[in-house]
Amino acid sequence: MQATGGVVLPGERAPVRVNTDRWRAGLPPEAWPDTLPAGGELWRRDVFVVADAYRTGSVSPRQLLTAVLAWAYGPIGYGPWRAARSLGADPGGKRLAYALEEVSTPAPDEDALCTAYRRFSDADHARLPWLGPGLFTKVLYFVGYRRGVGGVQPLILDRVVADQLPAEAGVGRRNGWSSEEWLAYLRWAAEQARVRGVEPDAVEMAVAIDR
Repeated sequence: MQATGGVVLPGERAPVRVNTDRWRAGLPPEAWPDTLPAGGELWRRDVFVVADAYRTGSVSPRQLLTAVLAWAYGPIGYGPWRAARSLGADPGGKRLAYALEEVSTPAPDEDALCTAYRRFSDADHARLPWLGPGLFTKVLYFVGYRRGVGGVQPLILDRVVADQLPAEAGVGRRNGWSSEEWLAYLRWAAEQARVRGVEPDAVEMAVAIDR
């Protein structure tokens, strides 16, 4: 289990606000994870609870994706519509399960992270509509992150983060990043975390806030 409990993660300043009624109305009933707070305020810890349950087989791949996308889109009006299209392309969750196979292990290494990243871009086996790197790295983060371990951990890479990264992070574009760019960013964040004595995701949160 992720050691998040009911505590806000270091670096996280506020929850994401979600209209849960609208989301539930726009998605298949079985796709909504019951563990998400009904009040519409989602913290990262809430999504980690769903990701933990996914790795133990207690929730489905589709429920996992719903939790991540609800947190990712937040109050954006088209969020439920796009999420429904992503889910609709994978009615059995097999594509998601295939993409996440390598990061669902107890200690995914760099090869596993790269494999998972590339699978999400594989049109024949795992790629889903409206699920580009800015979103699927969020899925990889919640499923693959191992708190308290240190080292290279999967982190979110979206336009907000990419726009604020220094050149030494190895990310040269605003979107469409390669797995090699993502891994370079993860290595940079791991070193920053080591120097600062924080978790790697605290580095990502600091970058995203500093804009």
